[in-house]
Amino acid sequence: MRTPVFTGSCPALVTPFDSNGTINYDAFGRLIDAQIAAGVDAVCVCGTTGESATMSIREHIAAVEFCVKRVDHRVKVIAGAGSNDTSAAVYLSQHAQDSGADALLHVTPYYNKASQTGLIRHYEYIADRTDLPIILYNVPSRTGVSFTAETYKILSENPKINGVKEASGNFSLLAHTRHLCPDDFYIWSGNDDQVVPMMSLGAKGVISVVSNIAPELMVKMSHLCLEGNFEEASRLQIQNMDLIDALFCEVNPIPIKTAMNLMGMEAGPLRLPLCEMSEKNLTVLRGALERAGLLK
Repeated sequence: MRTPVFTGSCPALVTPFDSNGTINYDAFGRLIDAQIAAGVDAVCVCGTTGESATMSIREHIAAVEFCVKRVDHRVKVIAGAGSNDTSAAVYLSQHAQDSGADALLHVTPYYNKASQTGLIRHYEYIADRTDLPIILYNVPSRTGVSFTAETYKILSENPKINGVKEASGNFSLLAHTRHLCPDDFYIWSGNDDQVVPMMSLGAKGVISVVSNIAPELMVKMSHLCLEGNFEEASRLQIQNMDLIDALFCEVNPIPIKTAMNLMGMEAGPLRLPLCEMSEKNLTVLRGALERAGLLK
């Protein structure tokens, strides 16, 4: 029987950049250490929030290697390795494995809009070429394609596929997946505003954007759910919707990096085609941070 890569809260780490656009490893190291000190259960490097889409292969590999070394076995490291090119996904997976990562996060191939058969072949091809557990990543708003519950069922038969980060917002898909798939095909929320309802349907935790600035909140919320205290977890979810909504008022990771910079966390600039927030949304974000006590 498979065991989950992690249970609880895992930050989808921002990648801090210097003013010249290169990775700011000092700030990155401080971010990793702060997350672990706050009690997170794993960290995810080079995902959407980490701006992996604008990283070169060399930068991507270096960022994973740095994260693994900095974490030094204190928590699990999940390395983003997805691509719309299956061979590139294998390459990133093998380098993550060589670096000492504990698991892989593989987004559905974007732009190609693969069929369900294509998705199955893509993931089975990758699984045959790595020893690490794979977490699928379903985010159709970005990729243009979604898994079906029937496809999850087929992929769940592969022992290397540990489960899925579900960011579709489709609770019917979640319920049907739980119905069709075995109990050891695990699900994690990919949406900070849906942690509690997803965990009430059996999700094991969250891969969180909000954790970059409020790790204790996401740890507490997810752990309350794991303990079966959904009433208190729901209170936290609802109480913090203002902050969560503000952190997604523009496309991720624009608001979270902006928030970190406002808080003095040195996240640095965004890479084009991402750019600065509008003044209107910046005002919204600043207000939410102040009300949450995160900005003085």
